[in-house]
Amino acid sequence: MTFNWKEYLELAQYLQGKIEVCYSEESARRAAVSRAYYAAFCFARNYAHDHCGRSKGKGPKEHADLIGFYTILGTTRQNFADIAENLDELRQWRNFCDYDDNIMRNLNDLAADALDDAQEIIDMLT
Repeated sequence: MTFNWKEYLELAQYLQGKIEVCYSEESARRAAVSRAYYAAFCFARNYAHDHCGRSKGKGPKEHADLIGFYTILGTTRQNFADIAENLDELRQWRNFCDYDDNIMRNLNDLAADALDDAQEIIDMLT
């Protein structure tokens, strides 16, 4: 049985709203951004494979390649251009949260925007 990538978005939504003593608000927000990105990325990757005949790649290059794939499709269908744009934005935010010691944007707003973008991608593909 394949993993339901939409569950990552549900986890991200949970982390966005649930603060426990065992982890900081910042770590929850960073994790929410990261999980929202991966939910959208894997959902879009699988959609491209299942509905557009694109083979699944592996490794870090796959992220940029998938965004490029949706960018090319976006020349004929606006929602694919929007998917490419949202994926690219989410990827940048995920990189900030996973690698940067300090994030210059309000982390609560960033997490909320990431959840919205991921949901929008999934909604456009379902």
